[in-house]
Amino acid sequence: MPYFVYRIENLPIRRLEKLSVFEVFKEASAFAKQQRASQTLPEGVIIKVIYAENELVAEDLLSQVREAPPRIGDDY
Repeated sequence: MPYFVYRIENLPIRRLEKLSVFEVFKEASAFAKQQRASQTLPEGVIIKVIYAENELVAEDLLSQVREAPPRIGDDY
């Protein structure tokens, strides 16, 4: 399965832009770090690496809203 690198804009709506695809995580990670360093990313924009079967699955996973992790004291 490939590693996809996406630019994600959260404001005003969530937009996904595929930047590249890699077969090896090390290459995908290096590319993502280079993209983060070479650009001044505006607020609400991130560069993310995701491992998925195909582009459709990758975009579905990136579009899902995740719950915040539990915090100390949340076990009442």
